[in-house]
Amino acid sequence: MQKIFFDHQKFSTQKFGGISRYFANIIEEIKKHKDFDYLLGVANSQNFYIKNEKQFLNNSLANYLLKSEYGYRTFKTNELYCKYLLKQNNFDVFHPTYYDPYFIKQLKKPMVTTIHDMTYERLPEYFWVQDPLTSQKRISAQRADKIIAISETTKRDLLTYLEVDERKVEVIYHGIDIDSPLALEEVKNLPNEYLFFVGDRGGYKNFYLMLDAFAILSKKHPNLNLVLSGGGKLVGADVEIINRLKLNTKVHHHQVNDAQLNYLYKNALLFIYPSLYEGFGLPILEAFRANCPILLSDTDCFLEIAQDAAAFFNRYSLEDLMLQIDELISHESLRKNLVEKGKERLKDFPIENSMKQTLELYKSLK
Repeated sequence: MQKIFFDHQKFSTQKFGGISRYFANIIEEIKKHKDFDYLLGVANSQNFYIKNEKQFLNNSLANYLLKSEYGYRTFKTNELYCKYLLKQNNFDVFHPTYYDPYFIKQLKKPMVTTIHDMTYERLPEYFWVQDPLTSQKRISAQRADKIIAISETTKRDLLTYLEVDERKVEVIYHGIDIDSPLALEEVKNLPNEYLFFVGDRGGYKNFYLMLDAFAILSKKHPNLNLVLSGGGKLVGADVEIINRLKLNTKVHHHQVNDAQLNYLYKNALLFIYPSLYEGFGLPILEAFRANCPILLSDTDCFLEIAQDAAAFFNRYSLEDLMLQIDELISHESLRKNLVEKGKERLKDFPIENSMKQTLELYKSLK
């Protein structure tokens, strides 16, 4: 039996989120196979996806004692627990959930790392110059015995920006459950007609280009609204810009669970993903599954993942973004065509394929 050790990093920092869900999916798959086992280096976590996993410090007293600003105490406690497990060495493969190389000196077993994107390397101007992520990623990638890149775009950029052996790198696309009924939970007080945006709004996410486009188009389409989800509450600069554009009655933010997120996709006129760069773009699959038409920036991985099942705009052009939005919301036939193509493209991303390839990669390290 091969035991895979997953560390705490993203389970300590995310309550919801694509990376922690990715690792939780692998754990759930491992449970189905008698020739695999897992070790989870988490003593205490508020992460939704591992709420049913055993965590020996997950109780009311521990939660009280570990409570701190930005979850610092929880993070450090979980890190100490992982270091203890590393010292015990009772596992076969180590798969850290992010890039902090705290384990380098202690790790004696084979290691897998997943590279989710190369955004910091491609667009350094959007990040704090002293952010350690780039160097941490380099150290992790160079130490790893196998590297999972989540798209061909990510693999290409990884080999461009980091000195790693190409033979270590395998592309394993993200997958999604395409067979189970779509879980839906109503979100109250939604406008009848809205564009939809998901996730963080800062920097390379290109949110403000989309907001400018919406501000202009909302004058032509007075019933059109913009719905946002994730990325934290609207505060600070977001509120100031929305008020300056006189959109405070037309922009709505909802913090939602997965079933409510599906509902927001399903009822949107159009899902817009304007990022300057991503490593894969899991929301594309989520929108496909909810039969939501998609407008994407023309960044490399979006072209790779969506192919002809989405509309595209020049990621730097306000005019092109406005033109594409206007065209799509004005013609139902165009949106229906994208939905049908999305249904077909989604068939290429069953989660079973992703999980099977990941377990095969672990086996290669025996």
